[in-house]
Amino acid sequence: MFLAASKGGINTIIGGIAPNWGPFGDLGSEAKVMVEVVMATAILLCLAIAIWGAAKQRIGATALRDTFSAEQGKGLIIAGLTGVFIIGSLGTLFTIVYGMAV
Repeated sequence: MFLAASKGGINTIIGGIAPNWGPFGDLGSEAKVMVEVVMATAILLCLAIAIWGAAKQRIGATALRDTFSAEQGKGLIIAGLTGVFIIGSLGTLFTIVYGMAV
């Protein structure tokens, strides 16, 4: 039997937002934890915006027949998911930019 995720762990999942890349590699452990907390909070906030947008789109499109509210919901969904993508890929972006500068 072959398990696809047999060697994985929670560190592989949250490793993308852990600041051990680029200029953050020289920070102390307390500073790294603070950066992790700020980035995780920003991701949760972006996900909350996307969920709020989905609810606004659903309520506006069906219950109220309000197309403006449905369009606002679409914009919130896109903004929230874009924020999650940008924050999640900051490790890659910092590594590339920092590597090019050094």
